[in-house]
Amino acid sequence: MSTVTTKDGVQIFYKDWGHGQPIVFHHGWPLSSDDWDTQMLFFVQQGYRVIGIDRRGHGRSSQVSDGHDMDHYAADAAAVVEHLNLGNTIHIGHSTGGGEATRYVARHGKDRVAKLVLVAAVPPIMVRSPNNPDGLPIEVFDAFRKSLAANRAQFYRDVAANPFYGFNRAGAKPLDGVIENWWRQGMMGGAKAHYDGIKAFSETDLTEDLKSIGVPTLVMQGDDDQIVPYKGAALLQAKLLKRATLKLYPGYPHGMLTTYSETINPDLLAFIKG
Repeated sequence: MSTVTTKDGVQIFYKDWGHGQPIVFHHGWPLSSDDWDTQMLFFVQQGYRVIGIDRRGHGRSSQVSDGHDMDHYAADAAAVVEHLNLGNTIHIGHSTGGGEATRYVARHGKDRVAKLVLVAAVPPIMVRSPNNPDGLPIEVFDAFRKSLAANRAQFYRDVAANPFYGFNRAGAKPLDGVIENWWRQGMMGGAKAHYDGIKAFSETDLTEDLKSIGVPTLVMQGDDDQIVPYKGAALLQAKLLKRATLKLYPGYPHGMLTTYSETINPDLLAFIKG
């Protein structure tokens, strides 16, 4: 396996396919770089070099006890970028990975990043706060922690089978393979990393990070996202970023990268080429 060891001794797994301008993919909670399979295959066939990173405690990276916060997530991504000596890079982050990508670009991406894409991403902050009055109450995230600690396997099955892909909506047709693949990825990771990660994705305030980013940024989200409410996410991101392009997708769920890839992938390509 391809790994890089961070300064604090954590092994971070990554995939590195193809040649050309590099695109780095940052996955959501509690998944792995496998969640980007559809995009990575699409872009490698378009002549890009694609790099997928498993966050610490997730996928095939080390199941360490500590460092499950946005600062470490961004530093770990920087370790991979520096190890591979990547430049003129596009970073694409989904959900929690959007927070990771935002902090990476703001703190580590100087002179290396060409563009940023945030897909159904958690910035500026998910929990209800003065910076995000439309955010979710802390009790929502407390319930996540309680469900994870009580029965992680069933909790993950329920998330994938219902709100993540909108399979709980009237008329939706659940896709067993998609649900099982989400569950598989989640169960590959460590319970401690996932438990701590709830605080990282919900309570980290990335307002100043967004304000500091000067590269062109595409903000994408479905308006039926039941995981990350778009009014407190995509709409605020577009206001805070210096060079944002906003695309809202009517009726699309949080997991639209998988279930609507035939629309999302060409839109990503158009932005990257533009």
